[in-house]
Amino acid sequence: MAQRSTDLPAIEAEIERIRSLGLDALRARWRSMFGAMPPMALTKDLIARMMIYRIQEEAFGGLDRSTRKLLDGMAQGEKPGTDVRRRLKAGTVLVREYQGERHTVTVVADGFVWQGTTYGSLSTIARAITGTAWGGPRFFGLRSANNKQEDQDPDELTAKPKQAGRVGTSRGRPRDRISEVQA
Repeated sequence: MAQRSTDLPAIEAEIERIRSLGLDALRARWRSMFGAMPPMALTKDLIARMMIYRIQEEAFGGLDRSTRKLLDGMAQGEKPGTDVRRRLKAGTVLVREYQGERHTVTVVADGFVWQGTTYGSLSTIARAITGTAWGGPRFFGLRSANNKQEDQDPDELTAKPKQAGRVGTSRGRPRDRISEVQA
């Protein structure tokens, strides 16, 4: 939204006026501000807060595009932080030692590079390395095994049941080493 005014004393005075209004006056003011009556279920406090936010938004600008996208996703039921690429910057190097062999994956703008080939997901690389249905973020140590199902990679939700004694457990075998180097 375009910025209209950044006169701080005027904005603060307008906010104080809104806070001092009664419910009927707030509803009338809402109608002039938004062009319709507020939903009847909204309390006086919520009506005032929404109007104050709108004043600040018009004065200082609204949310940036990435924040709006994050909030829209959350409103549709997406869990924040499930997009691994959002957390990893291009140039980050993930290193995983698996069955005595060292595997290095580099994060690039359009995916992940492993053995000279670009892949769209870490899960695809993890499956190629292990031959089983691993979730890539978990395989590379970006998520712990203790996370709840809603925090897991979508590939993990369809993975085969975990079996005792698999690599990475402490049942008499050494753990595979996982490391991450930020660029």
